Amino acid sequence: MEASIAVFILLLLIGVPVAFSLGTATIVYLSIKGVTISLIAQRMFTGLDVFPFMAIPFFILAGNLMGKSGITKKLVHLSDVLVGYIRGGLAHVNIVSSMFFAGISGSALADIASIGAMLIPAMKEAGFDDDFSAGITAASSIVGPIIPPSIPFVIYSLLSSTSVAGLFLGGMLPGILVGVSLMIVTYIISRKRNYPYRKFPSFKEIVEAVIQGFIPMLMPLIILGGILSGVFTATEASGIAVIYAMIVGFLVYRNLTLRELYDSFISTAKTTGIIFIIIACSNIFNWALIVEGIPQAMTYYVMQVIQDKTLLLLAINIVLLFVGTFMEGTAAMIILVPIIVRVTQAYNVEPIMLGVIVVLNLMIGLLTPPVGLVLYAVCGISKLSVERITKAVLPFLVVEIVVLLLVTYVEPISMFLPRLFGYVR
Repeated sequence: MEASIAVFILLLLIGVPVAFSLGTATIVYLSIKGVTISLIAQRMFTGLDVFPFMAIPFFILAGNLMGKSGITKKLVHLSDVLVGYIRGGLAHVNIVSSMFFAGISGSALADIASIGAMLIPAMKEAGFDDDFSAGITAASSIVGPIIPPSIPFVIYSLLSSTSVAGLFLGGMLPGILVGVSLMIVTYIISRKRNYPYRKFPSFKEIVEAVIQGFIPMLMPLIILGGILSGVFTATEASGIAVIYAMIVGFLVYRNLTLRELYDSFISTAKTTGIIFIIIACSNIFNWALIVEGIPQAMTYYVMQVIQDKTLLLLAINIVLLFVGTFMEGTAAMIILVPIIVRVTQAYNVEPIMLGVIVVLNLMIGLLTPPVGLVLYAVCGISKLSVERITKAVLPFLVVEIVVLLLVTYVEPISMFLPRLFGYVR
């Protein structure tokens, strides 16, 4: 197994995509063990033959359809009315819009593609520094997978046999806390740099913005309400989200065309394909780890070295932050979550809280080079270098790590709502 892990790390370092690095490392393992290579195809399909995984393409498609229905402008306008009058107005609008959009897409990259493409040029034109505009857009986008619905939470729930609804509730307050923390840092920077802001909105403007934003914001309410009430499962909720998005686009706003519907299907297929090939290849690598007894060995080793729960959680955060800088979040979850869940069981760590910690860690990893996907997405929109954006992100990255530590050691932040709704005793 040591040779396989060495091959995996080497391939990552030379820039081979994560999925192919995992697959190649597993081929090496099977070759050494003398096992038929056909087992790879079997384990890959077995790893994908899980009904709840259907929620992933549906949530992605729902986000694409809602984005093409013109709801981004309505959410941005609602955010502008609510927080645009605070010093650094458009920067706060950027953050709040990401929080609203999180309830629709559940994806950081979808947030960048929709909100970033609109607000980065607008912020530059309004007088904000180029790197600050790009930095706050990148930093706020990671709220998307934390506030429900969330694709990473769906994946974690399958890996750990944890309630999806409980995880969605667990991510609510941490996601809001990340957004509020970013707004505090933004306000401090905006005062120092004298960034602009709008005048306080009239009552009429507030009412109009709320009415326009009601239809987009109804979607996350339907999803969460249906799951929590037991009317439908998370997978069924993703399908209902697609139907709702199509009704809004074709019948309510009437600005969604058949061509845009086709483009949404193609975009969803590409994104889903990337995620599923990572899941499939991660599954065979994870199978090899289990066969070699790595999770059990890690559990025994950790229990011998670390007896304190506080130190264990700190160690998990450090490992996940480090891994997140080099590996895509989905692959990291599939490889590490079974091991981490097994280790933390002996320390009575709640699986829901652990899920929030894992997802928050790996979303922060999206902001750190060399594999920070969000950084490269923002580079494409802002036309700035990764170095400039990374530097601009640093103040926000620090406060997000502070929030991570709060979520790690102040249990009610992630557990209050799951306990309130009866998902945890």
